[in-house]
Amino acid sequence: MISYGRFERKFLEKLASDIEIEFGLPVNVKDSYADLTAYFDASRRQYDANKLLGLIDSDSKPKAIKTIGLFQVDLFIPILTFIFGQAIFKGEIGIASIYRLRNEQYGLPSNNELLYERFRKVVIHELGHTFGLKHCHVPTCVMRSTTYVEEIDQKEHHFCGKCENELNTMLTT
Repeated sequence: MISYGRFERKFLEKLASDIEIEFGLPVNVKDSYADLTAYFDASRRQYDANKLLGLIDSDSKPKAIKTIGLFQVDLFIPILTFIFGQAIFKGEIGIASIYRLRNEQYGLPSNNELLYERFRKVVIHELGHTFGLKHCHVPTCVMRSTTYVEEIDQKEHHFCGKCENELNTMLTT
């Protein structure tokens, strides 16, 4: 994991631990800084997720199995108004942003515990794609596609049995 968003160390350590448990792989946390101006689309007032993937690719360690960049900016891809994260399917990199996961974005009171739960699900989901998992139709599976934050709240942070079996197969081959 590479943090570009000035996340609290305790937050990142907990996230790393939860990801280690879910994937059964070690997770290293790296803090980094990048001037994100080149990734900002002024007409949309958002950051281009596809371009940010290039940043992660250039900043990832050569020996890393997977690398996910963590941000606090509003992300988009050209065909969608906004996204929570993006990953290269069966690739080595992904990104996730906490920006649209905050209750305050929707006129609700702040809830740091819910914010963490949402972000954990997005990060695990995007990492799932890097391992080759597709969107799942099981309503509670972390790999279920989500367009709205309420849909993230309905999911668990775990893989369903089918997705877990697929992941285990990919990890052992």
